[in-house]
Amino acid sequence: MDDNTPKLIEKSEDGLYEHYSFTADKGQKPLRIDKYLMNFVENATRTKIQAAAKSGNIHVNGEPVKSNYKVKGEDAIKVLFEHPPFENLLVGEDMPIDIVYEDDDLLVINKQAGIVVHPGHGNYSGTLINGLIFHFDNLPNNSSDRPGLVHRIDKDTSGLLVVAKTEQAMAHLSAQFKAKTSEREYVAIVWGNVDEDEGTIEGHIGRHPKNRLQNTVFFGEDEDKGKPAVTHYKVLERLGYVTLVSCKLETGRTHQIRVHMKHIGHTLFNDERYGGERILKGTTFTKYKQFVDNCFKILPRQALHAKTLGFVHPTTNKFMSFNTEIPEDMATCIEKWKSYSKHLDE
Repeated sequence: MDDNTPKLIEKSEDGLYEHYSFTADKGQKPLRIDKYLMNFVENATRTKIQAAAKSGNIHVNGEPVKSNYKVKGEDAIKVLFEHPPFENLLVGEDMPIDIVYEDDDLLVINKQAGIVVHPGHGNYSGTLINGLIFHFDNLPNNSSDRPGLVHRIDKDTSGLLVVAKTEQAMAHLSAQFKAKTSEREYVAIVWGNVDEDEGTIEGHIGRHPKNRLQNTVFFGEDEDKGKPAVTHYKVLERLGYVTLVSCKLETGRTHQIRVHMKHIGHTLFNDERYGGERILKGTTFTKYKQFVDNCFKILPRQALHAKTLGFVHPTTNKFMSFNTEIPEDMATCIEKWKSYSKHLDE
């Protein structure tokens, strides 16, 4: 299947568009194209997809189609979404940034859950980068032209990020992440009682062939469809039907912890994209369902926090390590599970 990374293209005098190309799998069962595309284009609403179809901007096998067109196996699909003027994409916005550390070369940020790191389809404002370019001048661009960003974490994951303030810092820090010498530890609540006290998950990660908003683990003959990924995990506390774990990243693939933990049968708690928003372990009692629903309300996101971050400073060459407290929503959820698990042991 073709890569669905958006590319900005100019369409005559109408402005800029984001262009996506797909080839449907051979075994694709007939499915309305608006529903199909919602699984493949992040943040694309059904309304936006239908508007694109109405404008003649969804083509299948070279012909424009309506939003009720049924996608079939091996259909070649091309979509154009209207894009805001490029000069408006990176506008500085005065927003609070929780800075843990700052010097002339870099800053370390504790990102709150719910904040998108960089602009993309459907998120052209309110991102961390919008805040960064408001507060800091002349941030260096990374290889994807994103000011200051050395690495990223998902919108609904909280925790630590390092941001480069100079070209030298960008090159130095990026090289560390590429060489896997940086240290990153996450804390997660996962469904189920993890069998081993600690272990290592190795599995090539790539885009899911059926749902392009997910990644998955490829192995055996399909290994080359993904990139090598290694996650080391350790049980911190067993809480009945969920487990509190520490995950250390050896590599940094998109959704790595979320994908690897699901792969071993322990999907992250309330991870909607990977099915963790359903009750995956526990009883059928109504009171238990109410308890879990309350936990979901307290923690309305995947239970994942980037707790520690370590790297060598690009100028002093000294190793620096940073640690953050688990945020309130996740900490409250953990306490509720602690109380519930004590009740189970009685």
